[in-house]
Amino acid sequence: MIIIIMGVSGAGKSTIGKLLAKSLDWHFFDADLFHPKANIEKMSNGIPLSDADRTPWLKRIRNAINEWLGEHKNVVFACSALKKTYRNYLVTNTKNVKIVYLQGSFDLFSQRLTARKNHFMKVEMLRSQFDILEEPREAIIVDAAKSPKEIIKYIRKKLYDLKFLTFSKS
Repeated sequence: MIIIIMGVSGAGKSTIGKLLAKSLDWHFFDADLFHPKANIEKMSNGIPLSDADRTPWLKRIRNAINEWLGEHKNVVFACSALKKTYRNYLVTNTKNVKIVYLQGSFDLFSQRLTARKNHFMKVEMLRSQFDILEEPREAIIVDAAKSPKEIIKYIRKKLYDLKFLTFSKS
């Protein structure tokens, strides 16, 4: 089973993803590792990615998701997945893949990005992510302003309620 933690930069995808994976004893992967070098260079220079830039990245991610499903590997995956078309492309198996959306304000995420060091995604590019964001309706929607502990507890409860998880550890 796969849980995709999505949202704009600064939403807490990696932080929440790692904590959720640890709480479930699942694997964790970050979509940033799937970017071609050219994408990272663009973003490092403050240039937003186009859909053409994202295509090879999305293909790599979809292949990984399908491989994990084929191996019956349980994975929490942090991925921006900002547009509905991206999510539809990545999620071909809605029974075994669930999306969690970390929702929050531009100001909150801007503050987080300003405090973050040594990351290619700069605060100046946050507006471009909000501009293309298509908030999902098919996701578990979580207030990213809450504490990580509250967020993990909420996600686990929702996944349990959906019968995606068959046990509930707090």
